[in-house]
Amino acid sequence: MTIRLGYGTNGLTDLRLGDALGLLSDLGYDGVGLTLDHMHLDPIGPDLLVRTRRVAARLQELGLGVTVETGARYVLDPRRKHGPSLLDPDPEARAARTGLLVRAVEVAAGLGAHAVHCFSGVLPPGTDAGTGWDRLTGALAPVIDAAGRAGVPLAIEPEPGHLLSRLSGFHHLRALCGEPEPLGLTLDIGHCQCLETAAPADCVREAAPWLRHVQIEDMCRGVHEHLPFGDGEIDFPPVLAALDALGDSGYQGLTVVELPRHSHAGPELAQSSIEFLRKHSPSAHSPSAHSPSAHSAPKGAAPCR
Repeated sequence: MTIRLGYGTNGLTDLRLGDALGLLSDLGYDGVGLTLDHMHLDPIGPDLLVRTRRVAARLQELGLGVTVETGARYVLDPRRKHGPSLLDPDPEARAARTGLLVRAVEVAAGLGAHAVHCFSGVLPPGTDAGTGWDRLTGALAPVIDAAGRAGVPLAIEPEPGHLLSRLSGFHHLRALCGEPEPLGLTLDIGHCQCLETAAPADCVREAAPWLRHVQIEDMCRGVHEHLPFGDGEIDFPPVLAALDALGDSGYQGLTVVELPRHSHAGPELAQSSIEFLRKHSPSAHSPSAHSPSAHSAPKGAAPCR
């Protein structure tokens, strides 16, 4: 496949990191979306540099590319999901999130990662949007600087319910930051189906010049629920054709399956997901993509509502 497929470790949290990487390699994935979390390369634990070197060696041994993702739910605050955020009213709390992202850039450089993923966070109650954008640009400035020094792009993701929730918000942020070269985009295909007015395939083409990371899963219009392939509403052949054409615009990153609430069935879904994507890709020339098992879509998630 021209598309370089990965799978997110946030959907494999019941596996040790080494076992998860070995599984993905055995299944034929090209890379991994590595979420820094307490069970997988803990970013606030001791000896981070030593542990990063070990993971880098394992990735190289397996021939896996990597994108560093920073969406761990409770890595900074055991009581607040994704807290503190870049929009927190407390400057020290915002600084803690900034510090985590700078550390993620350093880890990404050590791993030879394609990009570091992040998101804006939810606008706190009582905070107007203008204040939120000011906080976001200020909190991201050191991260963008670190990304520039490390040569690792920062790829911010439009996330439903967040201040930066759509592609238009990404362009607004880039303008506010002065169009910095290190600041790129994470495009989640399911989020396009959920929120954007354009079709997901059109979103891929629109985003291409700024694209540094791609996440993919099925989803329903207006429902932010990551679903296994075949359980949502997305028409995947046009999406995969658009992703297949990204090489013409210079995109060399991964397309990572994002199923963070399905770790209970992680190994099975990792297999069925790559089979589904191979089957529906316009450039599926791998013999394994034509095996009998590749022609059945994943089952088991709730239908669209």
